[in-house]
Amino acid sequence: MLSGIANTTFSQQTVYARKVIQTLASPAFKGRGYVESGDHKASAYIAGEFKKFGLLPLNKDSYFQEFNLPVNTFPGKVELKLNGGLLTTAVDYLVSASSPPIHGTYKVISVNRTDINNVTKLAEILVRSVDAFILIDNRALKEELPEVKQFIDGQINELIKNETFNFKGLLIYSSDKLTWTTLSYQTKRPVIKINKKDLDPTKVNSLSIAVDVKFIPAYTTRNVAGLVKGSSGIDSTLVITAHYDHLGLLGKKVYFPGANDNASGVAMLLSFARHYAQHPPKYNMVFLAFSGEEIGLLGSAAFVKKPLIALDKIKFLVNFDLAGTGEEGVKVVNATKYKVQFDKLVQLNQQNQLLKKVDSRGEACNSDHCRFYQQGVPSFFIYTQGGIQAYHDIYDRAETLPLTAFDNYFELLSQFFDCGVS
Repeated sequence: MLSGIANTTFSQQTVYARKVIQTLASPAFKGRGYVESGDHKASAYIAGEFKKFGLLPLNKDSYFQEFNLPVNTFPGKVELKLNGGLLTTAVDYLVSASSPPIHGTYKVISVNRTDINNVTKLAEILVRSVDAFILIDNRALKEELPEVKQFIDGQINELIKNETFNFKGLLIYSSDKLTWTTLSYQTKRPVIKINKKDLDPTKVNSLSIAVDVKFIPAYTTRNVAGLVKGSSGIDSTLVITAHYDHLGLLGKKVYFPGANDNASGVAMLLSFARHYAQHPPKYNMVFLAFSGEEIGLLGSAAFVKKPLIALDKIKFLVNFDLAGTGEEGVKVVNATKYKVQFDKLVQLNQQNQLLKKVDSRGEACNSDHCRFYQQGVPSFFIYTQGGIQAYHDIYDRAETLPLTAFDNYFELLSQFFDCGVS
């Protein structure tokens, strides 16, 4: 285990990390999305930390790399009533991130999975539902066979995606956890997912809805990039990345804090930026904080399209996403692809007993490392395991994020970087 002195030293990482997470996940940053300049506020904060540490701007005299993305935003009113009763946004329901603007009061046609399983009955329901909302009680029937479940799920997916149908919108009632996202397109009709325990879907006959939506075809956002020069003069570069964007606002009152996803990864990136600014590494260290990850890895895609460093000079890249727990250790994406580096990480962990385990995972295009890996850049995406299950919801808050293994996680990766990642 680490010595008492080392533990004291590295406990300072958690103190700093918690401050970063509390800042980025606060209401002032608007969920780090594309309403009320949440992304610009977050990127300005990160650039301010880079400047304070003394990092060199990577884009000439600027830390910023601008690019455009399309995004569907919810800047105004978001309200839903069933039979006149007001539901709580993001607690009782979520409007699909691809929803168009919609206002009015509509008839509701209630159906269940048995109805969906009957093709003739479903066709009749569609005829009756012109300019109405269809409410599906999507709680699975106990007697559903696998092939029946697959067919019903396929029919519901068709109702969600087929824009030739003439019903006004779809309500899907279930006990599934409500999770949101952000999307780069807008669909013909809204899909609203509901999870409200005291709701009887068979008794719902009317819906009043007010959803203000603005689709922005070319929103200007920005990555943040800084450099710490290595002491050896060798032009090989180690790169640390994390996305700072999250889901932003859903209406004027609801924001998604994104403490674990991914204020925690930014906190890890900034902790390393601060550390290596004070203790110059052998190799150049580049720090990249991306926008646009949640909407399709668009920030990292913009970077590799117009890279601010030569991609073939990158010795290794480590992407931090979901760094705020660690009770069950960490998992390493691309471990099977870069076995030498993975084995070194495991060896360092075993020698120092820092994390409970370092698990292996194969290739997965599930975070910003992917855009670099597709260009031949050796890379890992590492995320913590265990702890809270809040994800893409309003409960991913700074005050409940444990940062259980943050110090030891930082120590393990600092050893990994310091040995040259080989």
